[in-house]
Formats: sequence, C-alpha cells, structure tokens
Amino acid sequence: MAPKPKDKPKPSHSPSQPPPPIEDLFASLSKHIERSDFEQAAKVSDQVLRVAPGDEDAIRCKVVALIKADRIDDALLMIQSTKKVPIDFTFFKAYCLYRQNKLDEALESLKTQETNSATMLLESQILYRLGKMDACVDIYQKLQKSKIDSLEINSVAGLVSSGRASEVQGMLDALRVKATSNFELAYNTACSLIERNKYADAEQLLLSARRIGQETLMEDNLLDDDIEIELAPIAVQLAYVQQLLGHTQEAIEAYTDIINRDLADEPSLAVAVNNLIALKGPKDVSDGLRKLDRLKEKDSPNFQLAHGLNLKLSPKQREAVYANRVLLLLHANRLDQARELVAALSDMFADSVMPVLLQAAVFVRENKAVRAEEVLGQFAEKFPDKSKVVLLARAQVAAAAGHPQIAAESLAKIPDIQHMPATVATLVSLKERAGDIDGASAVLDSAIKWWSNAMTEDSKLNIIMQEAASFKLRHGHEEDAAHLYEELVKSHGNMEALVGLVTTVARVDVNKAETYEKQLKPLPGLRGVDVDSLEKTSGAKHVDGSASHAGVTEAYEEGKSKAKSKKKRKRKPRYPKGFDPANPGPPPDPERWLPKRERSSYRPKRKDKRAAQVRGSQGAVVREKQEAGTSGASSNSSNSKSNQVSTSKGTSQNAAAEPSKPSSKSSRKKSRN
Repeated sequence: MAPKPKDKPKPSHSPSQPPPPIEDLFASLSKHIERSDFEQAAKVSDQVLRVAPGDEDAIRCKVVALIKADRIDDALLMIQSTKKVPIDFTFFKAYCLYRQNKLDEALESLKTQETNSATMLLESQILYRLGKMDACVDIYQKLQKSKIDSLEINSVAGLVSSGRASEVQGMLDALRVKATSNFELAYNTACSLIERNKYADAEQLLLSARRIGQETLMEDNLLDDDIEIELAPIAVQLAYVQQLLGHTQEAIEAYTDIINRDLADEPSLAVAVNNLIALKGPKDVSDGLRKLDRLKEKDSPNFQLAHGLNLKLSPKQREAVYANRVLLLLHANRLDQARELVAALSDMFADSVMPVLLQAAVFVRENKAVRAEEVLGQFAEKFPDKSKVVLLARAQVAAAAGHPQIAAESLAKIPDIQHMPATVATLVSLKERAGDIDGASAVLDSAIKWWSNAMTEDSKLNIIMQEAASFKLRHGHEEDAAHLYEELVKSHGNMEALVGLVTTVARVDVNKAETYEKQLKPLPGLRGVDVDSLEKTSGAKHVDGSASHAGVTEAYEEGKSKAKSKKKRKRKPRYPKGFDPANPGPPPDPERWLPKRERSSYRPKRKDKRAAQVRGSQGAVVREKQEAGTSGASSNSSNSKSNQVSTSKGTSQNAAAEPSKPSSKSSRKKSRN
C-alpha cells in the first residue's frame, strides 16, 4: 500500500537529535513496501508515528506491513490500540482473526462490512475453512463476473471439497479456461478426477501439472529446493493415485522418499506421513508413532498437531491424522493414551462420527463390547442423520461379541440398505443364530416384496427368491418353498428352480411333481435306462445252481472283454536318485521298517547278576552261603536275591524320576520370560 505524500512536516519532540524530515520517512516507507521488505516498513512506520502520532497513513501502513510479515498477533494488537483513530479496520481485524483460526469471530466481524469483492473473497475463505463448502461455492459463482485473478482455482477447489466434482468441467467450459492453463488449476482439476474415480486420467493431469509447474517456477528463477517444495503437493497426490490404483509398493516408496528428503511444505509432509501409516497398517507401529510425533506441537505434553498444520490442514485431513494415531496406540496396547486422545477428539470434531467410533474401538480393545454397543446405540438415537455408519459399527461389534439379536436390530434400523442381498443374507443369518426363524422368514418376504415392486434394471428378485425357497425348505415350510420355486420357473425359467420345485413338490403332490419333471432335460448317460422297469424290480434275487454259475461266468467274460478294450498306458518305473537298475546290488533288509525288538536279529542285553550280590555299604562281604543250611539256605538265598533285584529296580526308577523337578521349574521361568 503506497502512502500519500505529506506536504507539511510535523514538529519533532526529541531534543537530542532532530528526526529526519517526514517526507524522507514516507519515501523510505514507500521503497520498503515496493521491495516487499515489510519488517523494515513496520519499523519506518513507527518512526513516522513518533514524529506524527495518530497519522492515519502510517497506522494503516504498519497494520498491513505486520500482516504481510506474518506478525498477525502484533497486527491485531495494533488494531485494538487504535480505536480512537477514525479508521475502519474491521476488514483487517476479520482477516487477522481468520489467520488465527478464530473463524466464527472473523465471520461475525465481516457482517458489519459493506459487501464487495474483497469481503466476499475473505468470507469464502472463512467458509472454506469452516467446511461449509456449498456456501463457499455460491460466493465464487457470484464472483465469476468480477475480474479476479485465479478465481477459477479456488472455485474448482470449492467444488471438489463440497462433493460437486462432476460440475468442475462444466464450470471450466463456462469460463473458457483450460485445466492446463496453470499448474495450480491442473492440480485442482486432477483432484476432481480422483473424486470421480478416474485415476488414470488424474495421473496424467498431475504429471502435466508437475511439468508446467517446473517450467513456470524455473522462469521465476527459484532454486531447485524451492521448486521441489512448491511442487510437493503434486508429488504427494501422485503417490496417492498410485495407492488408489493398487500399486502399493510404488506408493510406499514415493511417500518414504518425500518424508526422508524433507523438501515439502508442512501440509504435504503431514499427508504423506498419514498415508504411509495407512498403507503399512500395524506392521511397524513404533515407526508410525515416531513419524506422527514429527507433526505434533513441540511444547505440548500430549499429542496435538502443530499450530501451522492446524491452520492449513482441512478438518477431514486433521481427523484422519488423529484417528490413525488412536489406532496405532491401540495396536501398541497403549490404552491409557488412546483413551485420553479419544476424549479430546469429541471436542475437536463435534460434528463428526469418528470420535464415537474410536471410543467404541477402545472399549472393544478393553473387552467391553457391551459398553461399546451402548455408546454407539446412544449416539445413533441422538443423531439419526449420522446413524448409518454408527449402526453398521454396532452391528459388527455385536456380531463379533456373540449378540446376534442386537446386531440384527442395528441393521434393521438402516432403511436404505434394508433390501440389498448382502444385508438380507446377514439379517437372516443373524436371526437364525438367535433362534428367530419367523423373523428371518419375514426379512426374506419383505425383500421379495420390495424387489417385486422395484423399477430397476439390476433386479435381485431371482437371487432372493431362490435363497428364500431354500431357507423355507430347510426349515420345513415345503408349501411356501414350492410356491416360490413355481414362481421362479414361470417368470424366469430357471433350471435350478425347476429342480428345486420337483424335489419339493414331490413331498406334497406327486402328480404335480411328475408334471414339472417332464420339463427337465434328460441326462445323456441315462437314455438306455428304463426307469419304470427299475422301479418295478424288487431288488437282487438269490439264484442257485448252474444259472448262478452261468451268470457269474457271463459277467466275468464281459468284464474281461471290457478290460481288453481299455488299453492301459505303460509308464516307466521311477527309481531313486543314483540307482542303477542294471546293477541293483544286494536286496534291502525285509525287516528294515520293523522296530528293533521285533527283528529276528534282536538280542536283549544280559543283566549283570553280580548287582544282586552287592549289599550294604561299598566293600561289605556277603556271608549268607556260609551261615545258611543246605536246602533252606539255598531257598532263602534265592528269595533274598529276588528281593534285592526288585529293590534295586525301584531305587533306579526313583533316581531317574527325581531330576525332572528342577527342569520343569526352569521351563516355567523361560515361559515367564
């Protein structure tokens, strides 16, 4: 902002050194502003204000210079200290509040301003930051007649963020602007293609945006590192497209390269870190937590995104970062930190369902599935317009916890998916598990009725009717199953339904079954079989004598002729590696697979008879034979020997069993470690 020239110098109040003339000060101020040296411009403005306190041009120049120098807090203080000056700083105040992320206050401050292109642009930016994309796009559409530079870039960004990506091409055609007119517009248009699932086209447009950006920034004489920082959003978005195309390894390498080189702006780096963690999942939890720590506020004891990231990331992006942080904490079993972070998210994202979903995940991790079901159910009742995802989560938690009735009740509260085949199958299965067969049958009947009246090309009536007939037949409702099969045969001519109809009706009405049986195509292998004669036979009969022998002989000859007709393919025998059939060597031992004790060559070890003679301490002499009599002595001796042998066995077994105690203790210690 160029200041107006001053005609009369103001008197000086400094007795020691006379100040420079005010004309020189304003000339210096104008030079600093032209050079974009806003710090010096603010200092010169202070010098002017010391010479001429209350000068409106100097105050205005200082406020603008402080804003341009990113000293938003100082600019807001300056505005608040100049209430007595007759200058309307409401617009600048609103901008400062917007930069401080005090969006509601900024929007309220703008209401007193006269509507013009500047205020409308600032209002659109505030609405964009608040996530009110439709209102933001409406303002951009009103400004299309104004000649504002790069308005189409913001318009495309607003359309993409508001979920109206399909309108982007029409808007560009109306403005007669090509998507490749500059790299920012090409980037935003590629984002609209991603929203429309046109990933290959988005990739080509992103590559064009990177090429155009390199050429444009090189013409502006930027350094290579600065160019890479400017084009970092395009690099991250290219990696994201690779991720969506299923090229996981290429995406991981691209994200890792962006993070390691650290040549990206803060939002792009945060998105790269978040997407890399989402790709890797729980594979390396500690590394993911370390990467997220790079995004937190340094002085904060808890995890909180840095102030700059909070301002630049969209609410969806911030929510994704916090959600991934909670999931990593759950995988790392840091439940206290996860619980604390989830409690803070409910205030950060009050309009989102993510905090309650994460809270339920924490409860499930703590084995409190009932508590998770209660929390999700209460949220669904309180916010019915946001209940779809919450009810699906509640159904999943209840089904995994073995509460099929609660899971079925949750799914039944989502009307728009009620008659989809997957939902119907899940509901029927859950009600079957809960023992509610009538309820499961009612779900199938309701689905059949809905699809019968639905005017859609991709009708699922055939599938649901067939599954319903199978279900009713399985649970003993033959008449209902036969009725469904009959409708399928009449309306669709389904062969599987015809088979089911014949087998089902045969239990109720044989004549009707025979009528429909004639519509079945005969099997090629049963043409020569007389079914009626087979039904009249009473089975195999006993025939004695020559007739029996003749029948056996005839059957043998017939089998022999069939065996001759079939030529078996001769195959060469397969020998072990290194075996020569010409010199096979000695034949293998026929008992090689038998246990050693069962082989003929087995000889048990002889027992040492001298062990029975050892009694008492080592070196003692046995004198039983000398002291005992002839017959009685020999019998007593034999008895004592047998007793000694049995005692020796028992001792050795105990000795062998004793050392097992400390080994089991050591194994327990290992298991504890």
